[in-house]
Amino acid sequence: MLAPVRGWSETPPVEYLLECVGVPPDFPRRELEQRILREGESAPWRGAPEDHLRLALGGGLELRMDRDEDEVHWTLTPHYRDAHRMRLAIDTLRGAPDAPHDALLRGWAFPPTPGEDSRLPGAYRMATWVNDARRLPRRLAAGHVVGVSCTGYALAVDYLGANDGGATKGVLERPHGARLMPLTDAHSPGGAMHISARLRAVHHLRNSLTGNAVDLLEIDAPGRPLHLFTSPWQLREDGFAPPRPGLRIEGVFIFAGRIAGGLPRPAAQVRAVFG
Repeated sequence: MLAPVRGWSETPPVEYLLECVGVPPDFPRRELEQRILREGESAPWRGAPEDHLRLALGGGLELRMDRDEDEVHWTLTPHYRDAHRMRLAIDTLRGAPDAPHDALLRGWAFPPTPGEDSRLPGAYRMATWVNDARRLPRRLAAGHVVGVSCTGYALAVDYLGANDGGATKGVLERPHGARLMPLTDAHSPGGAMHISARLRAVHHLRNSLTGNAVDLLEIDAPGRPLHLFTSPWQLREDGFAPPRPGLRIEGVFIFAGRIAGGLPRPAAQVRAVFG
């Protein structure tokens, strides 16, 4: 689930986030829904198959559709089947009260492994939603490390230009020249991160439903690269040139993905609740 964005709007900005995976702002919503109902398949770990669907768009892109509590309307969200995995030491785990299949994880990305020097640079604070929360045990020990595959979707891009431009004071000296910080203000959306990072690569995908090109941005980050999506329509409106390797991107991104490993076996679950 992409959490309600209080201060930005009272509901998740999902219609805008669909632009990040190649759905134009003027694409008929009804057509999207009907296409997913006809051709979609059940989304894993989400609940009743008729209420939770996904439609593959090619290259790992997907649209997810979940029936709202009123059993009439649908929520549409983007998804990317990211092959990259992140080690995340969980500090807090928060469920979504109206969506038991979603959870917000907060913790440390790429914490030191046993035997590593804990003073080594690299670990950073991370927040992400996972859409397969049903896989999580009811209890976990604080600090438990899981594997997460997650991708960022742009809520706002503040800068896209020369690597030494933007608000980079003190950033270029950081590991990998990156600053990755969860937004902690009470009015900020859950799972949102402020990112300042250099683009390592731009991978070109295509949305098979709309035929539009989609840019998958790979940014330099400690641990391993992260992937981001932006709205090309919003970039043009804001006067930014198309992204290319070597540039720096700064902005606010909602991270979402899935659990990719590290869950304890039922008999080995630690009976400690946190979050």
